[in-house]
Amino acid sequence: MATPETKLFINGEFVPSVSGKTFPIFNPTTEEKITDVFEADAADVDAAVTAAENAFPAWKSLSAHDRINKCLKFAELIERDQFEIAKLDAENIGMPVSVNHLFIQRAIRDIKHTSGLAHDPYGVCAAILAWNAPVVIFTAKVIPCIVAGNTIIVKSSEKAPLSSLKLGALAAEAGFPPGVINVLSGFGHTVGAALSSHMKIRKLTFTGSTRAGKLIQEAAAKSNLKSVALEMGGKNPLIVFPDCDIEETAGSAAASLKFNSGQICVSNSRIYVHKDIFQKFLKAFSEKFVETKFGSPLEPTTFFGPQADKLQFDQISKFIEQAKSAGANLVTGGSRATSKGYYIQPTVFAQVPANAEILHEEIFGPVAVVQEFETEYEVIAECNKTEYGLHAGLYTRDISRACRVATALETGVVTVNSGGSVGAYDMPFGGWKQSGNGRELGKLGLEEFYEIKTVIITL
Repeated sequence: MATPETKLFINGEFVPSVSGKTFPIFNPTTEEKITDVFEADAADVDAAVTAAENAFPAWKSLSAHDRINKCLKFAELIERDQFEIAKLDAENIGMPVSVNHLFIQRAIRDIKHTSGLAHDPYGVCAAILAWNAPVVIFTAKVIPCIVAGNTIIVKSSEKAPLSSLKLGALAAEAGFPPGVINVLSGFGHTVGAALSSHMKIRKLTFTGSTRAGKLIQEAAAKSNLKSVALEMGGKNPLIVFPDCDIEETAGSAAASLKFNSGQICVSNSRIYVHKDIFQKFLKAFSEKFVETKFGSPLEPTTFFGPQADKLQFDQISKFIEQAKSAGANLVTGGSRATSKGYYIQPTVFAQVPANAEILHEEIFGPVAVVQEFETEYEVIAECNKTEYGLHAGLYTRDISRACRVATALETGVVTVNSGGSVGAYDMPFGGWKQSGNGRELGKLGLEEFYEIKTVIITL
């Protein structure tokens, strides 16, 4: 891998942090240090805001056609360097290049789709990214923001700064004026807090945990009441009705939880199966779930990589041990998969006690809970018995039932007979309840980044 960029991207150039402080980045496959990245703080946020503020008038005045052309050039450069970008994330967070290829292609499609629209801007905006899919989250937030005429400061996750810095370099190469796109590396309690409370930032978009999202919302309210869009946690249910194709449904459910090693916000980690097919489905699902090749994320044939870092590995392991202690039936997995690297075996629990944390908390790893249900009314109530509401799925051949259940589920996205929604780049994505507010992608995703003004003229 080429030497990754480690400085901050502010006002069109890479600069060290004001403090000169750095933090280490480790490879989750080898557990070895990759590099040290410059750590931003409030002073760097101020510098980035000033750059974005100075760039805004000219960028806003630029024709929509010219803004769109720069975004399309950005997409071309991402496509050109997609293998280098994928290798950065493979080294940084263990994401297999085969998985990241899908995310990068999705990011390119997002850019090309969004770049056909334009609206009136807020001004200076900020984006705080999650670590699990850095490239596609970067483009989903940045492109609609700048197409609408805003300028932006991006804070990457401290777990995954390298690919975002690479995108900063590509933004400069694409011809974006200095200050339109700025990229900061750092931590939530410093950079995230400074962005959330900054008086000159008018809009903030965030992807991450519900706990962090609440802190951002609070800081925004206490500062300048900036508009905030939040895409947060989920404990996504999947309902399997008895008229489904068991083998096909089991394979789709297993793929949902194995994708990106279970580190995906739309994975169906709570699976409710009708009692008439429960044992058959559990057997088929467990067999397909453990059909996993562990290997280097840099190998194109590897689909299942390690967890992103030791913290994620330890948190998932803790949930697994808690479930065992609570009396949950461990069907398969439940332990470390390799002697080196943060790999966890695909793990299935069945008939989990109602009070088990693993049934209610987001695990963000390759861990499934399979529960039995008897009636449609009962399973809908169980699915909705959560403060999360991001994503849900169901499998049935009965279209009336599909429409009825989809309407009853309290969640922002519902898929029917489909493994997930990550490919629906032209449809809005977002959650209900404590999974967030606002939408990304599609027309509604763009509307997050422009103000509405009513003008009344009497002549």
